[in-house]
Amino acid sequence: MLTSRQRAYLRSLGNQMDPIFQIGKGGLTKELLTQLDNALEARELIKVRVLRNCIEEPSVLAEDVSDSTGAEIVQKIGRNFLIYRESVEKLKIKLPDSQ
Repeated sequence: MLTSRQRAYLRSLGNQMDPIFQIGKGGLTKELLTQLDNALEARELIKVRVLRNCIEEPSVLAEDVSDSTGAEIVQKIGRNFLIYRESVEKLKIKLPDSQ
């Protein structure tokens, strides 16, 4: 569970990122979930954009991705969301202490 300080730090990193995944009219598929899972292992923090032609709401998709990958939602803004999952093997992002 992320603290507010850690979440703020991750949001600041996410502001500089471009989305690396887009979810369109096909919605959330098994293949896309596999790719998201692999990206989280490699990067820990990713931004996803939900296109306007997608039937599902971005907040619902963010929850689905979070539940399926074991990641935490850091931020939801408009049609984008930012998710984080600490990598066991490749720790890329050093979070501030939880104090």
